[in-house]
This record gives sequence, structure tokens and C-alpha cells, in this order.
Amino acid sequence: MRLFILLSLFISLQAFGQQLTLEEWDRQAATNIRLLPKYGLVTKTAEQKEADESLIADMLSKGLTRQEASKQFIEVGFKYLYKDLKTAMYRFNQAYLLDSTNTDIYWGYGGIYMVLGDLNRAREQYQIGLKKNPNHSKIITDLATCSMIDFFNLSSTNPEKSNVELDKAINLFSQSYKIDPKNQNTLFKMSVCYYNKKDCEKALLYYNECMTLGGDPVTEDYKEAIKTACGKK
Repeated sequence: MRLFILLSLFISLQAFGQQLTLEEWDRQAATNIRLLPKYGLVTKTAEQKEADESLIADMLSKGLTRQEASKQFIEVGFKYLYKDLKTAMYRFNQAYLLDSTNTDIYWGYGGIYMVLGDLNRAREQYQIGLKKNPNHSKIITDLATCSMIDFFNLSSTNPEKSNVELDKAINLFSQSYKIDPKNQNTLFKMSVCYYNKKDCEKALLYYNECMTLGGDPVTEDYKEAIKTACGKK
């Protein structure tokens, strides 16, 4: 039951991943730099540079600073993350083009690779972002989520290593929680971690904090599971 609850956290990622495989993504990215983080840091053609300058000019003409426009592109990118992965990556790269110091781009890049199921590349992007901004709570939470996925994947084949990943996730979620104690995503996943450790006291603590804030990410399956296992009324 506990693994089923964990799996329900990531079902949307897996469902999308079935629509576009990592292999297909890499094949397309080999000829489309817009699918690579920071455009692959390649030298752009004159036509591509002209398009970049046109985009920047368009944003500035709307009265936005480059930083404000970059933030908007990040927001749009996340709206597309589970609907159109390629468009999401285009928007994250445009955010980078407008403001290369915006550490949210690494949160976005990591999200792309997490959806594709490449946890190594997701972690790489998250870690780059955290080197630039160690207090980016959303990146820390998503880095912790990578360890949660590893916990699930290793549970049946390597329980010892699986539990190491679960503890790693808890440590990272705790760091994120200290920075932003009102992030419902963090609270929900912390509760799930402790549920999987059979620590009902802490599972209920973070569950109740999440529900008090609205409980938006909490699934019906988890509500039933924690009620059954921990006596939640």
C-alpha cells in the first residue's frame, strides 16, 4: 500500500513520459538547439540571433524589464510542462535569453528532464541552480523528489539503498521547509516520506499543515491511506 501511495505522486509524470520518450527527445534535440538547456551554449546563426533580438525588443516595447519578462516565460513554461514539453523548454530557454541570472530556469530545465524520466540530468540542472542560489526552496523540493522516485524504484530490488534515498529526500525536504514552510508540495511529500517510514506522528504533522493551507496536492488515495494507517479522522 505504501508504495502505491508513492506511485500516485508521479503518475502524471509517467503518463506524459509515455507520449514523448527520452530517446525521441534526444534525437530531436540533436538538430534543434531550442530543446537543449541554454540552447546547448552553441554559437547561434545570424538568423537565430536576429530572432533573439526581436524577442527582447518586443518584451521591452511592452514596458517590461528583461527580468520581468524572464519571470513571465518561466510561468508560461510551467503551465506547458505537462501538456507540451517542447513548448515548455522553448519558454524556459527564452527566460534564459532574457535574464541568464534567473535561477528559476534551472528549476524549469530540471522539470523537463524529470518528466522525461532522466533523473541524472534533472539532478544536474537542480544542482547548478542551487550553486547559484542555495536557498531556492522549490529547486530543493524537486531535487528531493528525485530521491523519492529512486526510493520507489529501488524498493523491490535494493531495500537498503532505497531507504538511504528516502532519508536523503527527508533531509532535503527539511531544508526546503525551513526556507518556505508554506509550500504545499513540500509539506505533502514530507508527509508521504514519513508515512513510508511508518512515522505517523510526523506524517500527520505535515499532512495537517498542508491541509490547513488548502491541501491542493493531496490525493484522495493518500487521505484514505493516512486515515487507515495513522488514525486520521
